[in-house]
Amino acid sequence: MASKYDGLARIIIQNVGGKSNVISLTHCITRLRFKLKDESKANTEILKNTDGIVTVMKSGGQYQVVIGNHVPDVYEVVCKIGGFGEDSQGSDEEKPVKHQKLFSALIDTISGVFQPILGVFCATGLIKGILAILTFTGVLTAESGTYQLLYAVADGFFYYLPVILGYTASKKFGLNPFTGIALGCALVYPKVVELTSKDVMEVLFAGTMFESNIYATFMKIPVIMPKSGYPSSVVPIILAVYVASKIEKFWKRVIPDVVKNFLVPTLTLMVAAPLTFVVVGPLANSIAAVIGYLTQAAYNASPVLEGAIVGAFWQVLVIFGLHWGLVPVYIMNLKSQGFDSFMQPYFAASFAQTAVVMAVMFKTKDKNLKSLCIPATISGIFGVTEPAIYGISLPKKKPFIISCVAASIGGAIIGAGNVKKYMSGALGIFGFPTFINPANNDTSSIPWVAAGVIVAMVIAFAVCFILYRDEEAKKVSN
Repeated sequence: MASKYDGLARIIIQNVGGKSNVISLTHCITRLRFKLKDESKANTEILKNTDGIVTVMKSGGQYQVVIGNHVPDVYEVVCKIGGFGEDSQGSDEEKPVKHQKLFSALIDTISGVFQPILGVFCATGLIKGILAILTFTGVLTAESGTYQLLYAVADGFFYYLPVILGYTASKKFGLNPFTGIALGCALVYPKVVELTSKDVMEVLFAGTMFESNIYATFMKIPVIMPKSGYPSSVVPIILAVYVASKIEKFWKRVIPDVVKNFLVPTLTLMVAAPLTFVVVGPLANSIAAVIGYLTQAAYNASPVLEGAIVGAFWQVLVIFGLHWGLVPVYIMNLKSQGFDSFMQPYFAASFAQTAVVMAVMFKTKDKNLKSLCIPATISGIFGVTEPAIYGISLPKKKPFIISCVAASIGGAIIGAGNVKKYMSGALGIFGFPTFINPANNDTSSIPWVAAGVIVAMVIAFAVCFILYRDEEAKKVSN
């Protein structure tokens, strides 16, 4: 049975240079993310002016076609017609000759690892937020069976994140996915986690940001682990999978085909697992310590200034997909501190963006533009701002600038309140409960968040409503 997106899918495939030009295809909340052999073969202007496509972006080594909230449906049809398969990955021989710059490669890696889990990541955060509200209002107690079972779903995903990222990172680096899962399982294996509850054998670099505890040895080599073990960790498993992918490729070259099926994963794990605990894990912890120290130092220097900067530039980062680079920082802070403050001024940005679109919707006399504003406003309320950015505010420039200024003011207010977010995921209005401390139901962050959001929305709406003027809209039909 033909899909209503068949025509759009064929236009997309044709204008990214055809099937043969596609190395891989994934999607996030609003975008189809292509890796192309030759981006010069893509017809960017045709795609930008096609009904059903909001815009096209090039960032982080990816050719991004912005669709909107229905991108999963379009992705499915594009994969079916193009024969790409789920999260299609080309062979090594198909990789483009041009090498990515380090920063682009880093963003591409982070987004490639986290995009596949984003929907469930947000869902588990939303469940945590709902449970926080239910316990705060006395509907449930933390000891009840209902709470425990639902919390297991939400917290279990975050606890076993190394296992999940072991799979997605393997898909990204070309490792056997089940080998990546095995490495993730090793990091969160109960006996390994229990090691951190035993007496410390020795402490290295005591009193510095690199303070490290030795809990065991492997063939007389010290095994350094974080105080809470590796559950919920991000960087160790990503680095471990990258190293394992190189080891696996070596074994594939030298092991005979007749025993390759079982001997390659065996030898890969026997080398990669010890390296993960002895070298990769401690290195990842040091990287995390430096990042955590720098972000906290920036926040401590001036929470108000930091909040204003994050609020002002968050939407700019979203445009280029660079906001993915901050996701590991956020998760690391949740794991190490139990909360995150550094990124939270961003929360005002999506509401400021939504407010300018609402202003345009009420002010414009263009029926087509008004019809675009309605779904963009709804998406923005729930934290998905790409339709608003690419479809309305950015093309008209002035609303986008107004939203950034308003978000900066809202972000400064959030920074001034030393706001803390205690749970992952949950965007837009569903994000408010994640600012409730589940340990003691502390809601002190909520008034500051609400104030920042309200101020940002009022300023964004009022200024945009006053300054906005209709212009003739041009959009080419299929």
